[in-house]
Amino acid sequence: MTSPPRLRTDLVARAILRQSGLDGRSAMLLRKGDPDAGGILVVLAGRHGEGTVLSQTRTAQGEAAWMRGTGPEPVPAEQIQAYIDRQLKYDPDLWVLEIETQDFSPPFEAILI
Repeated sequence: MTSPPRLRTDLVARAILRQSGLDGRSAMLLRKGDPDAGGILVVLAGRHGEGTVLSQTRTAQGEAAWMRGTGPEPVPAEQIQAYIDRQLKYDPDLWVLEIETQDFSPPFEAILI
């Protein structure tokens, strides 16, 4: 069984930003990575500096999915930045997006695991 074809990372990142900004919320590109093969981290940022980071992954069936890299509860901005810095050491091609949120759920289509 083969996995489904993957879209270019730059297309996925732009789609996430566009979909997230449709309702007027702030959605920004913080770091541009490799346009073809970079992974994506999405910071879901609250109004008081806290947030959570979603990291791209795959389901057991090979479907695109997201996991809460910083854990199930929002964390302070320092912990978010420390997580991003650690991930960049392993993958310097990462894209980092930031989306304003009130409930820390992704405002784009996402399978959370």
